[in-house]
Amino acid sequence: MSENPYESDTLLQQYLVFHYARKADQFPYGFGGSDALDFPTRCVSEGLDFESINPKARALDLGCAVGRSSFELARHSSEVIGIDYSAAFIEAANALKVDGRISVMRQDEGSVRTQIEIHLDDSIDRARVHFETGDAQHLREDLGQFDFVLACNLICRLPKPKLLLNRLPQLVRPGGQLFITTPFTWLEEYTPRDYWLGEGAKDSFTGLQAALEPAFSLECVWDMPFLIREHPRKYQYSIAQASRWRRSTTA
Repeated sequence: MSENPYESDTLLQQYLVFHYARKADQFPYGFGGSDALDFPTRCVSEGLDFESINPKARALDLGCAVGRSSFELARHSSEVIGIDYSAAFIEAANALKVDGRISVMRQDEGSVRTQIEIHLDDSIDRARVHFETGDAQHLREDLGQFDFVLACNLICRLPKPKLLLNRLPQLVRPGGQLFITTPFTWLEEYTPRDYWLGEGAKDSFTGLQAALEPAFSLECVWDMPFLIREHPRKYQYSIAQASRWRRSTTA
């Protein structure tokens, strides 16, 4: 495997914009693209069912990147743990936890960059959130169980995704929710071909379903677009497959 690309400052700044920047600072156009903004926020607001909330709910955000979904989970959970493999991403998330704001250098054109200020919503209780570096394939044993677990755009960036999928039944408490998004972008620089979920299955989602059942039952599946800004005239528009699962109370 190659060196972790998510430690670069270029990607750090790009992801801070992706997670936190105002819509006008990300996509300054009145056509196309805008439906794919605010993806980390939508992963929480659209991905999870909060109709009956345990006031002492615990949430786990795996592959949390720079932390936006983790902070959004704090609106619904008394404790949130965000874990990411990138030390640079976790350092930025912790800076936001401490100060509630951070300066970001947004790429514009060539060597031109614009400094923008990012602010967290004051209504979020940042003390509820804890960030740590970690490998989603080899999570520490004392994490406990959670009411909500997010794994957004993570599994096709793991060398052996089934190591995580096999651990999930231990992490989600019976009756708890698991929310997964993935564009199923299998690349050998991240995941050797032998570990692609789609290999030998009808498709990647069939492979995902086979790995999660019967410990989890599928509640719903849908498409979620997301937009990552590189500069004002170049964007990555992707469509993740989103699925919400419920932990069985018997399996």
